[in-house]
Amino acid sequence: MPLFLIASIAGQGVVFDADQVDSVVDIGEVVAVPRAAPSVRGLTALRSRVITVVDTRLALGLEPMPPHVRRAVITLQDGHYYAMLVDALDDIETFETSPLPHVPSGSGRWALAADGMVVRDGQPLLILDLPRLVPPSVSLAA
Repeated sequence: MPLFLIASIAGQGVVFDADQVDSVVDIGEVVAVPRAAPSVRGLTALRSRVITVVDTRLALGLEPMPPHVRRAVITLQDGHYYAMLVDALDDIETFETSPLPHVPSGSGRWALAADGMVVRDGQPLLILDLPRLVPPSVSLAA
């Protein structure tokens, strides 16, 4: 059974495949980047690396994360590190996966990032694919 990191975004329980997660951190100061994709909050330094900070709520077509949110899942995609902001982190567990029967009602683009679901304590959690949350044209050097 696959191992998943359990998190919450905009009140929705989600999980990330542990193979896509480099680490979990509280990020420091974020420097805005002109002309970056709307979901890119900016850049931050982490362990002597420059990391692109992504507002996952905006990436999902929702209202932006509050400015005080600092908890992030670090992922490495195509040789670049990204800090994917989350509202909360819970635990790591193994789950049986299921196909996605539906996505949360209301606004947002959950279906674009969801790759199935798991059930924890009777609650459905969406499996979010971290590469799908990375802005398609992160062009930070304008």
